[in-house]
Amino acid sequence: MRRKILGFSLMLLSSMCVYAQNSDANQDRRDLRQDQRDVRRDQRDINADRRDINRDRVERNSQLRDANRDQRDINHDRADINRDRAEYRQDVRNGDMKDAAKERRDIRADERDINRDRTDRNHDLRKAHAEQRDINHDRRDLRRDRVDRNKDRRDIRTDRRDLHRDKH
Repeated sequence: MRRKILGFSLMLLSSMCVYAQNSDANQDRRDLRQDQRDVRRDQRDINADRRDINRDRVERNSQLRDANRDQRDINHDRADINRDRAEYRQDVRNGDMKDAAKERRDIRADERDINRDRTDRNHDLRKAHAEQRDINHDRRDLRRDRVDRNKDRRDIRTDRRDLHRDKH
């Protein structure tokens, strides 16, 4: 009788161990699936951050091109002003006041153009800097998402190793 009880209790104990092992293995499988979902989610976030970065770069480059065009216009207007000043001085020396007045008007018009172009350039540069801030923010998010993804990948490797170890 004692031997029967002992055999039954050993059988019960071993079945409890098998159940516990199966339960642990099932939990490991669930953890593995969850980690795989997390990796896919993190990869989607990474791809979205990359798209945002590329979109912001295109916008920033467009703003910088506009600012460079405005700077080129400013430089051309400065050259026009210098040319008009030289003509103005020449007209004053020659006593041609009508042409000198025209040159003064041209100088003032070119100075207004410079101020307008400076305003446009500064506006474009501010927008380009805002885009650069967005790029930096998206890069930081990208780094964080990569860290999360790599952490989840490590968890997957650990879970697979545990599953393999529990099988044998």
